[in-house]
Amino acid sequence: MVEIELDGKKVEVVEGSMVMHAAEKAGTYIPHFCYHKKLSIAANCRMCLVDVEKVPKPVPACATPVTQGMIVRTKSDRAIKAQQSVMEFLLINHPLDCPICDQGGECQLQDLAVGYGASASRYEEEKRVVFHKDVGPLISMEEMSRCIHCTRCVRFGQEVAGVMELGMSHRGEHSEIETFVGKSVDSELSGNMIDICPVGALTSKPFRYSARTWELSRRKSVSPHDSTGANLIVQVKNNQVMRVVPLENDAVNECWIADRDRYSYEALNGPDRLTMPMLKQGGEWKEVDWQTALEYVATGLRDVKAQHGANSIGALVSPHSTLEELFLATNLVRGLGGDSIDHRLRHAEFTKSEGVRHLGLPIAALSQLQRVLVVGSNLRKDHPLFAQRIRQAARHGAQVSAITSAKLYKSADAWALPVANALVTEAGQWAQALAAVAAAVAADKGVAAPVSVQATPEATAIAKSLLGGERKAVLVGNAAAHAANASTLLALANWIGAQTGASVGYLTEAANTVGAQWVGAQPQGAGLNAAQILAGQSKAVVLLNVEPEDTVAGPVAAMGLGKAEMVVTLSPFKTNLAFSDVLLPIAPFSETSGSFVNAEGRVQSFHAVVKPLGETRPAWKVLRVLGNLLELPGFDFNTSQDVLAVATAKPAPLSNATGAAINLSASAGEPVSAAIYQLDGLVRRATSLQLTADAKASQQRANEGAAA
Repeated sequence: MVEIELDGKKVEVVEGSMVMHAAEKAGTYIPHFCYHKKLSIAANCRMCLVDVEKVPKPVPACATPVTQGMIVRTKSDRAIKAQQSVMEFLLINHPLDCPICDQGGECQLQDLAVGYGASASRYEEEKRVVFHKDVGPLISMEEMSRCIHCTRCVRFGQEVAGVMELGMSHRGEHSEIETFVGKSVDSELSGNMIDICPVGALTSKPFRYSARTWELSRRKSVSPHDSTGANLIVQVKNNQVMRVVPLENDAVNECWIADRDRYSYEALNGPDRLTMPMLKQGGEWKEVDWQTALEYVATGLRDVKAQHGANSIGALVSPHSTLEELFLATNLVRGLGGDSIDHRLRHAEFTKSEGVRHLGLPIAALSQLQRVLVVGSNLRKDHPLFAQRIRQAARHGAQVSAITSAKLYKSADAWALPVANALVTEAGQWAQALAAVAAAVAADKGVAAPVSVQATPEATAIAKSLLGGERKAVLVGNAAAHAANASTLLALANWIGAQTGASVGYLTEAANTVGAQWVGAQPQGAGLNAAQILAGQSKAVVLLNVEPEDTVAGPVAAMGLGKAEMVVTLSPFKTNLAFSDVLLPIAPFSETSGSFVNAEGRVQSFHAVVKPLGETRPAWKVLRVLGNLLELPGFDFNTSQDVLAVATAKPAPLSNATGAAINLSASAGEPVSAAIYQLDGLVRRATSLQLTADAKASQQRANEGAAA
């Protein structure tokens, strides 16, 4: 540790720290633009100049290492004059368009100009003009004349997103931030550049000119998409969601969110919203009141149970639903005496798991790993924020290995991080590949392998990597979890983890995959699984936030449901019209209270940020009333918190153990996995997300498959 004196106070910091770090620890604010705690130091804005004793001129606090006994003054005349001079230089070319700038009210330059800027400029020359650039549907670069060349966006792309999509061309007053050869910005984390831009150069294209920042109410929430459980600030005006930005939480998402977390709000006010209950009568859809719709559903479920038995009533529930909704849906099916409920919509194997499958380590620990093996995942697109953490680990020397397919790993830069060893093979051969890694580990340790397989050179390289280092993990991805031999893959991963000292875990697909398992939203006995329900073996089907045609396997999924006597859809959107008999409008995450359980098993609750649209109702209330109409016990709840208390009364049995036998026979075909902007109903309906390069690529693939 090194002790320095900062504005008369003694501050102790780690050797190698910068003066800026000491100031942060002491709670002393030093004005800055280019410095950001999550990015490398550039020292190119010079706004953080401070006065250091025995140094002949002011020095940048962000790039000046502390030394024992150093005396620093941040508010001396010399420091203040230096900072004022820098501000004057920054404002020479900055346009005077604050009244129409989207950054107005949350602009660092605007704030610091009040403290360090002059009331008038000494410069009368014409200001520099930078031509606008079109970099895609998410980020607006219309006013690049505002750019102060802090290079935060450039460093973010290189260091956090892993893709240097922006760079600085030319020199001096001709310098510009731009893409390379007219390309668009396509990173799945690109929206974070808007947050870290200290001026109004990079702004949100969908939000542009729609509201002023001081008009917005700010409310906390949690992302309903992937299993990170990113913390959000949802900004609201006139009972409408206008913008979504990150809420900093170092244990979960740090200060970043994925683009689908940021822009999916567009679907909340889209034309597809269902605002009234609807019944299909004589082949035509008619709006009805809630009492009529719910009594119709209750009567239909009673009749089906009486004629065909309780297990003929099936429920498909989305793992993007809240814990409370999943708990009540499960209780509804089991209260009727059945067991046919499932959240595993994309799975090909439906073995009973021994516990709740989860990440196997804290999310924050991903950044500290030294060895990683990822099995069956398109890491960067499936889990952008997990990939970002593993990318940070790789930048600090971690070795990342992958067992994947060409579809999930198209090239060496597919994950935007250095991959030390990649074993690329067909999905049906992943078990063989993992067995080869196990054989290499067994040979190195002199123990018996779990199955007799010859170790390949690629498998040996992966095994050698896992046998080194201290903090290590084997991470099973979405495609591996959905595979027809998923239990074999897990059994092999567990054996490798036990022999190498690595934790073993699932990256888990959706916001509440862990929560769905916790409340038992899958058959516990003789109930029908998702594949059987979709095949038409249920006489009545309840769909909670499920759109089979988009979620599972296209129109084939709807064919089986068409055989059912009654299909009830609970959704915020007008969907499943071809085979449903009832549509019940339920609230999306922004209009209901609830909880999600992320990949590490962290329960995160949230409140509604706006009132429900039209006659929309929270799904937990709809299910509660339905339970009351069916006279089922255990449906007397007044709030979602009451439901949560009962649902979480017993701790989640987090376990990735499996007693499955290892079967190395090849599984058929590529597992069904959602593309990044096809994951759930919200992202599928977010206009701007569907205009991105990732969305267009996935649509092209889907069209080719349909054509085939």
